[in-house]
Parts: sequence; C-alpha cells; structure tokens
Amino acid sequence: MNIHFCPVCGTKLHLKEQPHEATALYCDSCEEYRFPIFSIAVAMTILDTARENMILIRQYSEPDPVLVAGYIDKGETAEDAVIREVKEELGMTVQSLSFLRSRYYAPTETLMLHYAATVAEQTAVPNWEMDSWEWVSVENALALVRPSGLAETFLKDYEQYRKRGT
Repeated sequence: MNIHFCPVCGTKLHLKEQPHEATALYCDSCEEYRFPIFSIAVAMTILDTARENMILIRQYSEPDPVLVAGYIDKGETAEDAVIREVKEELGMTVQSLSFLRSRYYAPTETLMLHYAATVAEQTAVPNWEMDSWEWVSVENALALVRPSGLAETFLKDYEQYRKRGT
C-alpha cells in the first residue's frame, strides 16, 4: 500500500534516508519513519484425515469455488486464525495444520498466509457467509477453481507440498 500521509497525525510524508538503510517514508511532525500498512489473512486448504479430499466453498453469490479464508484479528496468531475461521465458517475443528506459503494479493492489499488444515468431520455446519460447500478430490480440485485466481495459485502450492511428501 502506498501511503502518502502519516497514519498518526495526517502530515504529508516524504522520502528520507534512514541511517545505515535505504530511504523510507518519513513524518516531520512525528519525527518517525512510516512503513506500509496492509491486511494479513489466512487461506486454508481443508483436508479430510486421509488427505484425499478437500473442501471448496462458494460465497457471496460468486460462481467460482474458492478456499476458506479470513482476516487475522488484532493480537491473534495466524495459526489461531486458521482454527477460528474453520470453526466459524464451517463448524469444523482443525486437527492439524501446516504452513505452506505466503503470497501478497495486490487487489486487496493483503498478505495471504496459506495453510493445509486437516479436519475429522465429514459434515459442515456452515455459517451465513457460505452459499455452498463440498468435498472434492484433491486431484479434481484444481480443475474446479477459476484459472489464474488466488485459489488456483494456492492449490498449486498445495500440489508442490504434496509432491515433497511433507
């Protein structure tokens, strides 16, 4: 995110050299360097215990299925956000999780942290955000999401993770 004004006092920022580092935005009023501010969210490839099937969801009347995702709350760890989001959105309990990769998603200026999360439940109790959800085979999931979308990118990350055998 390109910030032009100090988020604390509103003064116009300018570039200033930092001691022993590169230039950064600086607020003359606060006498402080200011750095980009952006959102951080988690996205989950939710798997059954055999890791043969995963959940894809549809929400907000969008036609293409996506992965469960949500923003990290202030003071919350990314891992706790994964557990909370899966419980809130699907009513399922995460048994295990593994960090896969981070990606910056420019359209919403969000750093996305992708996790693989395993759940034992076979039936979800979706909240109001869900239009629908379904278990799909890991092999077929990639063909179901929008080409060049964030879900496709994350599913390709998961494929690489599986190939490594971790």
